[in-house]
Amino acid sequence: MPSVLFECQHLYYLPQFRPVIAEMQRRGGFDLAASMPRTVNRPEQDRFRTELQSLGLEQISAPTEAERVAAIRRRAFDALLVGNIGRLEEIAAPDSLAVMVYHGIGLKSSYYRDFSPRIDLLAVESEERLDEWRRRGVSQGVLTGMTKLDPLASGPDRGPEKLAGLGLDPARPTVLFAPTFYPSSLLPALTPLAALAGELNIIIKLHPFSWTQRRYRHESILAAEMARRSGMTLIDAGDDDILPWYQAAAALVTDISSTLFEFLALDRPIVRTTFTVLRLRHRLFPWRLRRRLDAEREAQVDFAALAERPAELGAVIKAELVRPDRLQAQRSVALSRFLYRIDGKSSARLVDAIVSRLEGRRH
Repeated sequence: MPSVLFECQHLYYLPQFRPVIAEMQRRGGFDLAASMPRTVNRPEQDRFRTELQSLGLEQISAPTEAERVAAIRRRAFDALLVGNIGRLEEIAAPDSLAVMVYHGIGLKSSYYRDFSPRIDLLAVESEERLDEWRRRGVSQGVLTGMTKLDPLASGPDRGPEKLAGLGLDPARPTVLFAPTFYPSSLLPALTPLAALAGELNIIIKLHPFSWTQRRYRHESILAAEMARRSGMTLIDAGDDDILPWYQAAAALVTDISSTLFEFLALDRPIVRTTFTVLRLRHRLFPWRLRRRLDAEREAQVDFAALAERPAELGAVIKAELVRPDRLQAQRSVALSRFLYRIDGKSSARLVDAIVSRLEGRRH
């Protein structure tokens, strides 16, 4: 029975692992465990423990991070799945199959930098990305699609249940605002979004770092205050699964977040904000920020309506809700270009590849 560890560097990495876990449990014959670094904050650790209990997975833990790493190394798992490089090279035994299921597909160039030759299998979400990896000399890629999105095709629509749980009127259009943590449009977007709360359901789903990292915590504090005063809805920090909120939304508002591409799976309007707030060093030296962004991929984003100033945001959102099919052709092309297939089988394709590699090693 192959032993498999899911190394979850943060709780928000778990959504791309859940469908893979479910597929392995459906097939049977896997010994599954998961772990989270001890460096992660206590509330996140506690939620992770609860999640693993609900998933029926063993948790590998220890009093210190050094002891945790040593415990994983001793277990010599047959396969290790990670969402970024993290401590992979320390925890992977020499014969472990190291699998990368990357946690984000937005506009940051770290997608290509966050790699190690120790990776044996790289789950890739589109043919175009697979070709680019090959051009960069990386041959470990396997075309799977995005495992995180499998429940959108194979699971129930949980959107109505989520809206009802918040007491929101399902007859009103729902707009989901899901910015990244940096560079983010969160702060300047709050006021124009609050102005729409009287006629639309405005739901704010923050990046987890806006809740947990000291440098960004002011964002969640301000968002909570604005939501309380205006009638917008701020999703709780403990809710790490954005898929039901995708299902509930008639339109998405975001900046350079992975949600920009993930929401294509639902063929609904996307509004991209470009009025992000920059740190002083990036205002003084903009080339430093440009190095962090994938300019080529950004130039390919023709499927989202643009709001270049906060004052434009409300009008752009309303226009997209009135004509949701305006950019439908562009979204259709982008879906196959950036997400391969939304068929609920990305995890099955990845598990097939893992099993094939493990069997090949035995022979």
